Amino acid sequence: MCEYMILEDFNMDKYIYDNSNGLWYELQGDYYIPCLVLPDEKEERHIGIWGHRHLRYIREHKKVFYTDLLISGKLQSYLADVEEQAQELFDRLMKQRAEREGITETLKAENQMLWVGRMNALRSAVTETVNTEVIFV
Repeated sequence: MCEYMILEDFNMDKYIYDNSNGLWYELQGDYYIPCLVLPDEKEERHIGIWGHRHLRYIREHKKVFYTDLLISGKLQSYLADVEEQAQELFDRLMKQRAEREGITETLKAENQMLWVGRMNALRSAVTETVNTEVIFV
């Protein structure tokens, strides 16, 4: 049998405290739901477009994995790692493919419109590669 202490500062029906487990409960409809808070992550790291794309993907397609990361407090760190990995791959592929396809600063100086068109096509191709290899995995 649980011992409950009702906090008088709140509406008496809204919040109760369970002495046996040390948790507060909030009345939601006809049920008392524990007032739980996720643990704070130790470090704040940048999450950019790649991390957000991956977050959207795991939220929609890998719900158990997403929930495990969220509950364990490792989601932010995981997404930051994905962000770094994807950005490094993107930068490396852009440089390699631009050199291989002859998209240089000389071309940019001589024919800007051609350079922009080729860079946009290259960026689209590299983005698709990063999405396939890192983001939607």
